[in-house]
Amino acid sequence: MIQDPPLVTVRRNFPRPTKEQVAAFAGLQTGYAVDAMNGSGALDYRIKSIGGPASFCGVALPCNDGPSDNLATFGGLHFAQAGDVIVSASGGFTGVAVIGDLLLGMMKNAGCAAFVTDGCVRDVIGVRAVALPCFAAGVTPNSPVRNGPGTVGFPVMVGGVSVGPGDIIFGDEDGVVVVPYARIDETIEHLSQVKSAEADLEAKIKAGLRMPDFVQVRIDAGLFNIVD
Repeated sequence: MIQDPPLVTVRRNFPRPTKEQVAAFAGLQTGYAVDAMNGSGALDYRIKSIGGPASFCGVALPCNDGPSDNLATFGGLHFAQAGDVIVSASGGFTGVAVIGDLLLGMMKNAGCAAFVTDGCVRDVIGVRAVALPCFAAGVTPNSPVRNGPGTVGFPVMVGGVSVGPGDIIFGDEDGVVVVPYARIDETIEHLSQVKSAEADLEAKIKAGLRMPDFVQVRIDAGLFNIVD
């Protein structure tokens, strides 16, 4: 006799970044981290803040729900640690909401830093009242089922980006960025260069700069084909 498979498979123990590593990205503009990772790392542009605060930073706890389901997200809620960001992969399905305000409120009670999904959410009025960062691809009143199968603590694809357990994930009004666990230290090191370059260019713009040097050099070198 073939036994029924488990509804949700959970990986509880995985490497996590230090508090200092997470703090290096708290309050940082998402674009800075993208530049520090050579122009990549942002989730699909449609995944934006819905109803609540538009800034967060934490440790990714991926949950693979699949379309029309959210049982794995409930599993993630059970195993989440303070400061975790529950990331629900719905396969980009937007026919139903992955969560509403009540589940978001439970996440806040569990100490989660935010919720992110490539699907939809619902109950925007309540989401706004919970005041926990909630990022999604859209909003719909339709509700999901809780049947599984799913996973918690395993890598998922969300918004075209692989999100692994222990990655640093953070967001702002521009969107959401994932810093892979294996690249955290490298990205932090590059951030100092990015911040310095941004500050230097910003100061020049305030002083009246009209064209950055790296473009002017290309113009002066004849690399622009100017047709009169």
